[in-house]
Amino acid sequence: MVPPLRIAIDAHSVGTQLAGNETYAVNLIESLAAIDSVNTYTLYVTRREAVDRFRGRWPNFSVVRTLPHSPLVRIPLTLSAELRRNPVDVLHVQFTAPPLAPCPVVVSIHDLSFEHLPETFKRRSRMQLRLTVRRSARNATHILALSESVRRDIIATYKIDPELVTAIPLAAPEHFGPVTNEKELQRVRHTYAITGDYILSVGSIQPRKNLKRLVGAYARLHAERPGVKLPSLVLVGKRAWLYGETLRAIEQSGVGDKIVLTDYVTEEDLPALYSGAVCFVYPSYFEGFGLPPLEAMKCGAPVIVGNRTSLPEVVSDAGLLVDPFDEGDIAAALTRLIDNPDLREDLRVKGLKRAANFNWYDTARRTLKVYEQVAVRNG
Repeated sequence: MVPPLRIAIDAHSVGTQLAGNETYAVNLIESLAAIDSVNTYTLYVTRREAVDRFRGRWPNFSVVRTLPHSPLVRIPLTLSAELRRNPVDVLHVQFTAPPLAPCPVVVSIHDLSFEHLPETFKRRSRMQLRLTVRRSARNATHILALSESVRRDIIATYKIDPELVTAIPLAAPEHFGPVTNEKELQRVRHTYAITGDYILSVGSIQPRKNLKRLVGAYARLHAERPGVKLPSLVLVGKRAWLYGETLRAIEQSGVGDKIVLTDYVTEEDLPALYSGAVCFVYPSYFEGFGLPPLEAMKCGAPVIVGNRTSLPEVVSDAGLLVDPFDEGDIAAALTRLIDNPDLREDLRVKGLKRAANFNWYDTARRTLKVYEQVAVRNG
């Protein structure tokens, strides 16, 4: 029997509106709170939104705001000092750990895109990630990957002992599901200026999401079917980095008036957006997990995803897989779903069944087990 642990989680991503990292932290914390009333947790945050979201909700959780937000100062200095003042049994971080952490560290590494696709990052970010994540991985007590694809990549790229890397998948939020209320469907359409049928894509606007080729494929559909009324293309996501190529692709596509850019969308509005779509498209060519397709499947949207890295592992046979570098292949998959309601229904049913295999409480339980193993090993 493991005695109660003091667990710290670096949740600085909460409140940043940066898609995957924030989604991971929020859902893991909420699920740990639901399953664990024995251990005590300290949440290190930097944003006022995070303080407001978590403070006072659970008796075994405390919230500490560590500033500044910049990781170059906060992680090695502020966070390290806080851990020395108030020792814990295990610290859980995403990507980057304090270089001289005074406790065992569990590091979640979502993917190694900055190692394999340096051109998709700003130079400063690329250099910072390569330095800090590599060091964090090699010094970590244990590493969590989001998929077997990432687990294998971490082991091979950083030469890590396979026993020290565990793959624990994510899940769509518990409250996600098909929205059938017509008023709610109309509300989100009105909120984001969407008229008529639409094709949906969700994810931060950055190069490896491959929106440039999705726009190209969509323009190809219009060129191949002149005079045919096609669904609009709705791109949901915050402009992250190097988003200029996507905006240029839209400007040069000739169909920019049929493309809707919503910017960041609150989690409350996503289920209705997913549910109302003709189909969901995620042509990314490098993903550690790919949560939006799973969210879409849980809401009953038929999905199209790129056939690289972790996406086939997540979607399996519940969606259409395409070559993300082939605009013609993406366009052909879109055509199949637009023209074939029976195929859409088949994928809807398969997607709902597939999404049910992923559960945040399972993710939390498996993560907590790693915390316990790390604490025992270093006790």
